[in-house]
Amino acid sequence: MALKSKKYSYTPRAVKEYAVSYSMLLPFLIVFCVFTLIPIICAVVLSFTNFNMLEVPTFTNWMNYRRLFFEDDVFLTALKNTLIFAVLTGPLSYIFAFFFAWLINEMPTKLRVFMTILFYAPSVSGNAYFIWQYMFSNDSYGLVNGLLISWGILDEPVLWFTDPQYNLTIIIIVQLWLSLGVSFLAFIAGLQSVDASQYEAAAVDGVKNRFQELWYITLPNMKDMLLFGAVMQISGAFSVGDITQALSGGYNSVQYSTLTIINHMTDYGTVRYEMGYASAISVILFIMVYASKKLIFKILK
Repeated sequence: MALKSKKYSYTPRAVKEYAVSYSMLLPFLIVFCVFTLIPIICAVVLSFTNFNMLEVPTFTNWMNYRRLFFEDDVFLTALKNTLIFAVLTGPLSYIFAFFFAWLINEMPTKLRVFMTILFYAPSVSGNAYFIWQYMFSNDSYGLVNGLLISWGILDEPVLWFTDPQYNLTIIIIVQLWLSLGVSFLAFIAGLQSVDASQYEAAAVDGVKNRFQELWYITLPNMKDMLLFGAVMQISGAFSVGDITQALSGGYNSVQYSTLTIINHMTDYGTVRYEMGYASAISVILFIMVYASKKLIFKILK
């Protein structure tokens, strides 16, 4: 006989009956509302206004969005760059995170811990962009320029972070270097949680190699971790801004070659103080991230 799904009631009587459970959820709900839900609502409301943080907001209807898509050519450049980042770094960082986690999981315990720290360290190293600034310095003292000149490949230094031909590619590489973060740890934890007896049973049933084990045993047992990792990687891919600002100037980059939506929003929100317009940009970014997450959930389901 099929089991009926339990229906939850939110009547005052039910709340009183499960008061302990609701009280345990209350701190999270308060933090979520204050730092996530309310800011989102405020951003949506402000996106329909002209607000300079000094005067009372004035309602402007759809003017900010009309200006965004039909008058602001710089935003379209930022949109293009952000989509390039998301399409390239999102899937690649997701695959790299799982692949390295899968390799490291098979190592002895001490070596596995060391390699996990080694791969995870870049994501928590803070703004360690000086490493890349030294490597791709625009003068002959930079590591890459110095090597290429000494090998006779270059005659003069290349302006890596100011040349639109190179700077976006370099920043994508830096983003991939930083991307083995929370998703990588989640994959490690998921791989460790798979019951070893399943692999033994699979071997009896005819599973012959590691890739068949991965497809038939490992991945089905890691569905929740895979979804979590996808959400984290998508969010990271769309929220690129600090790297571009630190290495190539972001909203001051040559020909806006590395400008992202985050940089554009920061420019209008913290430099020009056009908070209504900045809120409209943030709403568009929120819709893009949400739509991408729904698409990934549908694919991985």
